[in-house]
Amino acid sequence: MKPKKNIVCVQHVPFEGPALIATWATRREYSFSVVPLYLGGRLPGPENCDLLVVMGGPMGVHDTDRFPWMEAEKRALEAVLRVGRKVLGVCLGAQLIADVLGARVYAGPAREIGWHAIERTEEANRSQVGDAFPERLDVFHWHGDTFDLPEGAVLLARSRAYEHQAFIYQESALGLQFHLEMGRPQLEAIIENCRGELEKGPYVQSEDEILGQAHKAERTEPVLYRLLDLLLD
Repeated sequence: MKPKKNIVCVQHVPFEGPALIATWATRREYSFSVVPLYLGGRLPGPENCDLLVVMGGPMGVHDTDRFPWMEAEKRALEAVLRVGRKVLGVCLGAQLIADVLGARVYAGPAREIGWHAIERTEEANRSQVGDAFPERLDVFHWHGDTFDLPEGAVLLARSRAYEHQAFIYQESALGLQFHLEMGRPQLEAIIENCRGELEKGPYVQSEDEILGQAHKAERTEPVLYRLLDLLLD
């Protein structure tokens, strides 16, 4: 019998949790635990996780004065990357991976909030993980920051608003600027907590537009599961 894999999820705020990532881990019968950094949770060492999942949040990677635990998080993430353990970063999590790998993280050209299409890059053919991406897929976004591609990383997807939407580093660290893990309850939660960011813009949808397209999560869910399977196995 193969040893059970251990999945550790880092959560920055109560309303951006693992959602469908936890469902995937349960279906695969993996061990799954959540570290709530906003409640003082402490990250395990790299030897204690087969996959580290770093979730999103409204803060930015440079907000260490407001969120002092982020410095410790970056050090822990760096240690995990150094030994080649698997990492998935979602939104802020992807930006943290980019930052730890030495890439620049900065404000994007405009907020991208709602259901917008991503397109698979030609470079995705160089990665096994890239096989999970269809040529085009509507996914849910809620971000205003972006990042340069880390040195040695492969760009997997882009959108009309943001060139860097997904990347893989050494087939072990996957960064997703968008959310594949959210269903309708998670969409309602992020709207409730971040409604003030729904200001008019070229890539910002209204609350009704976002929730009216919640059914699109049914199409993104299998892509998430495929990505996780390819990343971990």
